[in-house]
Amino acid sequence: MSSGQFGLLRKRRFAPFFGVQFLGALNDNVFKQALVILLTYSTASYTTMSTDILQNLAQALFVLPFFLFSATAGQLADKYEKSRLIGITVAIELVCMALGAAGFFLHSLPLLFAALFLGGIQSALFGPVKYAILPQHLKEAELVGGNGMVEMGTSVAILVGMMLGGWLVAQEGWGVTAAAFVTMGISATGFLLSRLIPLAPAADPQLKINWNPLTETWRNFQFMRGNRTVFLSVLGISWFWFYGSIFLTQFPNLSKDILSGQESVVTLLLIVFSIGIGVGSLLCERLSGHKVEIGLVPFGSIGMTLFGVDLYFSLAAHIQHEPMALAAFLRDAGHWRILGDLFLIGLFGGFYIVPLYALIQIRSEPSHRSRIIAGNNILNALFMVAAAGIAIGLFAAGLTIPQLLLATALLNAAVAFYIYRLVPEFLMRFIVWLLIHSVYRLKKEGLENIPEEGPAVIVCNHVSFVDALVIMAASPRPIRFVMDHQIFKIPVLNFVFREGRAIPIAPAKEDPALLDKAYDKVAQALEAGDLVGIFPEGRITDTGELYPFRKGITRIVERTPVPVVPMALKGLWGSFFSRKDGPAMTRPFRRGLFTKVSLCVAAPVQPEAATPEALQEIVARLRGDIR
Repeated sequence: MSSGQFGLLRKRRFAPFFGVQFLGALNDNVFKQALVILLTYSTASYTTMSTDILQNLAQALFVLPFFLFSATAGQLADKYEKSRLIGITVAIELVCMALGAAGFFLHSLPLLFAALFLGGIQSALFGPVKYAILPQHLKEAELVGGNGMVEMGTSVAILVGMMLGGWLVAQEGWGVTAAAFVTMGISATGFLLSRLIPLAPAADPQLKINWNPLTETWRNFQFMRGNRTVFLSVLGISWFWFYGSIFLTQFPNLSKDILSGQESVVTLLLIVFSIGIGVGSLLCERLSGHKVEIGLVPFGSIGMTLFGVDLYFSLAAHIQHEPMALAAFLRDAGHWRILGDLFLIGLFGGFYIVPLYALIQIRSEPSHRSRIIAGNNILNALFMVAAAGIAIGLFAAGLTIPQLLLATALLNAAVAFYIYRLVPEFLMRFIVWLLIHSVYRLKKEGLENIPEEGPAVIVCNHVSFVDALVIMAASPRPIRFVMDHQIFKIPVLNFVFREGRAIPIAPAKEDPALLDKAYDKVAQALEAGDLVGIFPEGRITDTGELYPFRKGITRIVERTPVPVVPMALKGLWGSFFSRKDGPAMTRPFRRGLFTKVSLCVAAPVQPEAATPEALQEIVARLRGDIR
């Protein structure tokens, strides 16, 4: 885990906000866990309803306000300064906890559910501000780390809140009273901390508020649909909340009815799951190389399915026994497999969710980013309410809790396949990410020389069939590569190149029409502000040395004058994908796994100075003696 993301905790532009969101999540979970434990183990004191129905009804009441109020919340977050809005939402939280305290003292289920509903309103108001303020206070290179810290903080807050809430209500005589005062105290602390958050100016101060939630919700959906990748990322996030809601809501009765555990076992399950999400969220920054790496999303969904299915078999192998306390539960080796599955589901869930949130923040228009996040929250709410309704219906149809969890894990695979088929960019990035993290160990130098925005041409030496993939994995921006049409057609790699919008090219003597078409596409890409990558040697080296750079780069910059960024790949010569000692891809593992390779980037060269000879000299100097 990189120290970079933890360094944000020393910066005022992040630390107070992190503290407020941490305390808010902590407070929610102290209250909700206290309520869940009381309703699970002391149901008769509050109602005659079935605990299965009661747990899912409580979940539905909490998330329903996201659907009702998120559209308005998104508009408020775009129209007004965000630090002030955060202070207002924390004040609402304090009122909510006071209402919950009254419900605890009076043993009033209506008051407790009213507090739960009001807490949902407060969370709905806070959500758009929470995620829209990050891109205003953090640099793009900090966004993955910042989102990882937020998700980790939320997970730790859930962990501590579950433990504290469960422990408090288990104390006879004074526990419920203490839970009431603790929640109000946390809210008061969060309100004071919110005063330290730096100003975050309004994105659209002239916005006229539309108070009709139906028409504004539709408008938010239109904003999301304006960017297909953003919209499908929102669907992916909403599915995550469906999946997580199904699992988390069943934990109390899973512990009580399937595992025969006491109250402390419920807390343990939630702790293990939350730690998994926290660890996965923090690891995202290191695994993504400090950039938004959506290749982690398919990786996360695969793990969520595999370990969700294994959880079913772990539960099927469980031996029924008398109710047991935490210590006895942990002495059973079979229970460790169950805990391991829950941890790994959470871990891969962190890999899945953090890049999606960062992607939405980066690719949404700043003027209505909050409303897109509000639309995301609305869909999240719909998916979670649907999860509660489906769970209730499946229980009524006779499914057991393990069967419900298995069905959810299998459905996750189907949903993931559907989303990745619609947006192959996710799967393409996963293949690239997997290559770099399973076959090669990539060192990157000078990436700051790649322009953050605007057009440029990337030039690099050509050592192997995967050069473009290595550069794609390292680059903070997408690159449209120009490549030999024969390499473009290679099975499997063709999928990656096609989805990466690579431009196939052929020599003039082989296919002059394709050559002209390629140059036209390059010009169009540069005029659109894209990065275009070329290998000026025109062929993969079979000696390890540089071949003379051809005149194609001159033709490109004469037609579209843009900066040229020289790069050099080092360490790929002699790998499976290179032509050392014969044809490539004929001698597996001749360099072993985790081969060290480097990508070095030089400062951009202005178009008038970007001659083939000058660029080759720079690339040769960058490469040095390492091939």
